[in-house]
Amino acid sequence: MAEGKKIRGKAQETMGKAKEKTGRMTGKDDLRVKGAGDQAAGKAKQAAGEVEDAVKGAAEETKGKIRRHK
Repeated sequence: MAEGKKIRGKAQETMGKAKEKTGRMTGKDDLRVKGAGDQAAGKAKQAAGEVEDAVKGAAEETKGKIRRHK
């Protein structure tokens, strides 16, 4: 699940970069702004995936410690 978030986030970030560059080249400010927004949203999705991975890792580590102490 977290890998999917990271992949979708990276894809959205990449599309945002393309939109932003296209907007700059064509002088379309709305497209440039939309691209910048997509990049930010993509980075946020990637960060959410990283956090999810960290939480799952910590949970698994805690489970392992509990099992060893039984």
